[in-house]
Amino acid sequence: MKNAIALIAVAGIATVASAGGANLSIVASASTIDSTVSTSFTLAVYGDATGTAMAGGEFALTASGGAGIVTDMVGAAAAWGALGQEDLGHGGDGNYNGLIFGQLIFPPFINPAADSMLGNGPVLLGNITVTIAADSAGVIDWSTAAGAGDFILEVFTDDGAAGVFEQLTAVGHGSARVNVVPAPSAMAMLGLGGLVAGRRRR
Repeated sequence: MKNAIALIAVAGIATVASAGGANLSIVASASTIDSTVSTSFTLAVYGDATGTAMAGGEFALTASGGAGIVTDMVGAAAAWGALGQEDLGHGGDGNYNGLIFGQLIFPPFINPAADSMLGNGPVLLGNITVTIAADSAGVIDWSTAAGAGDFILEVFTDDGAAGVFEQLTAVGHGSARVNVVPAPSAMAMLGLGGLVAGRRRR
């Protein structure tokens, strides 16, 4: 596993497990994007699991419908996971190669960051800024996926001592749909132009 991820398990022995109720989800900053006004938006990825805090991990995104629309994707880990951040970049057509994130936890000297604590709902893992072509149109469906690493999420559970780190190799995956459309006024102008051209031919 990459060096950045090695930071997260330094305080204890990590065990490897499968899903156990863990899941990822995606929240788009908007469900419809007017490509004549804006050429970027964000996909926020959240993780949820049983334990005290999110310690780190890695995820990727797969896309359907992004060809010719998505021109770039840049990832940034949530503040709590920035120590272990590595942005693996845009894979083309809206596919995202992966974001690695993690924090150093070493109880009782270094406790988990407050915004990584589980139990109050999903924890923000990172934001992916998506750049689209101006005046493009289409429907893009994103799904979370496993990254290239050995596990997707690592969860820390406080046991009153050194704590337990659990590496999750399989989680439930989330999805999001974004509609990219030119402004209605631009579409109306295109329609009007077609109407005028049609009349001139007659």
